[in-house]
Amino acid sequence: MMPVAVATAEGLAYGAADVNLLARRGDAWEQLKRLALEAVPSQSSRRVYSTCLDHFAAWYFAEPRLPFGKSIVQQYRTAIEREGYAPATVAIHLAALRKLAEEAADEGLLDVQVAASVCRLRGPRRLGRRLGKWLGVEEAEALICAPGADTLKGLRDQAILCVAIGCGLRRSEVAALVVDHLQIRDGRWLIADIVGKHGRIRTVPVPAWVMDHIQRWLDRADISSGRVFRAMNKAFQITGASLTPQAVYEVARTYGYRAGLRVAPHDLRRTFAKLAYSGGAAVDQIQYSLGHASLTTTELYLGIRQDLRHAPGDRIQLKVAPTGAKADK
Repeated sequence: MMPVAVATAEGLAYGAADVNLLARRGDAWEQLKRLALEAVPSQSSRRVYSTCLDHFAAWYFAEPRLPFGKSIVQQYRTAIEREGYAPATVAIHLAALRKLAEEAADEGLLDVQVAASVCRLRGPRRLGRRLGKWLGVEEAEALICAPGADTLKGLRDQAILCVAIGCGLRRSEVAALVVDHLQIRDGRWLIADIVGKHGRIRTVPVPAWVMDHIQRWLDRADISSGRVFRAMNKAFQITGASLTPQAVYEVARTYGYRAGLRVAPHDLRRTFAKLAYSGGAAVDQIQYSLGHASLTTTELYLGIRQDLRHAPGDRIQLKVAPTGAKADK
């Protein structure tokens, strides 16, 4: 079923309590949802927006409500905040509804002024910034070794982890990597002209140790063209011509668990930045490899503004014995 307020201009006069009307126009919600998702260029964003819109629809039809508009979106925001959603998650839900309102207005299915009032709503303000997670050298080595190299799947998963840590690629970029991206320029291997977030094209240098793992996987899997990483079954046989970003996510989480680490693919991207910077890499070169449009974003990844190794509190030298302990004589 659908909110009649966004189904047709005529539907703006009705509320969600008209069950028969909603039943007759149930397909219109799916059509409008599809229009909103088609207006989002990023595949990963479309997936997230689809989940958000489904969640909104489930909430909207749970009981009779007013037609779709600013007041309904504000009520929905209050509801998901009470559920304990993080500010960033609330912001994504509101962004999906703004996109829905925009497309509904463009198609003549929602009053322009109503759509504009929805689009003026902004997500909750988030103060400060969470400390991102990254791995140290020994942790990164343990993670890469976790799959083992005694099976074809182990070789594939090792290569995936190497690319994520050694090149800083996003999981969608790892999944989309093709053999033609791997090229030699100036005597070294590169991932050339890879298309990243927002359609930005960049070239990423590939360390020799990463290329060694990729080459071993390609040789054993007999892959010379197409996608570098392929889906496999439980018998360690290649079953597809590609790999999904979700599969890359599962590789990171599964072997992280085996290595005693709780990591996600984006933590590996941050690990690339942190380890490269600790090794003496220039910040602007790290930015180029990550594909950030702004150097500020790269600096946030690196945590340059806050030095955790030389913390201010470490400069305070007080000779104070712990409570209940005898002071050293």
